[in-house]
Amino acid sequence: MSTPHPHRVPRISVVGSGRVGRAAASALRAAGYEVAGPVGRGAPVAPAEVILLAVPDRAIAEVAAAVRSDGALVGHTSGATTLAEAGVDFGLHPLRAFTGGEGADAFRGVGCAVAGTSPEALAVAADLARAVGGEPFEITDAQRAGYHAAASIASNFAVTLEAAAERMAEASGLPADFRRHLVPLVRGTVENWAEHGPRAALTGPIVRGDEATVARQREAVAAHAPELLALFDELCDRTRALARTEESPV
Repeated sequence: MSTPHPHRVPRISVVGSGRVGRAAASALRAAGYEVAGPVGRGAPVAPAEVILLAVPDRAIAEVAAAVRSDGALVGHTSGATTLAEAGVDFGLHPLRAFTGGEGADAFRGVGCAVAGTSPEALAVAADLARAVGGEPFEITDAQRAGYHAAASIASNFAVTLEAAAERMAEASGLPADFRRHLVPLVRGTVENWAEHGPRAALTGPIVRGDEATVARQREAVAAHAPELLALFDELCDRTRALARTEESPV
């Protein structure tokens, strides 16, 4: 168990028994908080100074109104829903993907977008993030849609892109387990991007100006996986634009 944090709030009720709710309850409990839950929507909520909602975005406002009690601060873990439309006091969104099997250290080293309708609510959100090992940074309601779009591009769309790579490999007759050969490439690329930034991490025929190779790749996509052609063309255009911003190492 980690060392207890000097809390602003001693008791927390977690509503939402999905992946994030379970991880949040486990991490907060390990950090020394008195935690009730997680409980499912509609279940009785134990009295607490803070009620943390880890429910689908479409349900936040309804659940927030149902669980609110005198003196309690209500927060959500949504990245996309503004505090105003949710009717909550604070937001705490961890920038990581959850699979459901995370332990008490699920938030350690993870950036957490925090927001509050008052200085007290913002401070509570930041305290919770730090207590579980996260790194809080403040966002406003006006920034939230763009913030969440950036997160989706980095995480969700990356998975979609890797699925396209697998599809292309399959369509070209490569082994069914070819993913295992792509994984080290992807990991190395992400590490280069993390350490050096996108332009310095860029490699391949486009950054070398080898358009003949790009044309052969395009022919293969058109022949074997034509449903990916529009995606391939758009990615080539965006990669050319990135390569032109400054000279990148190959």
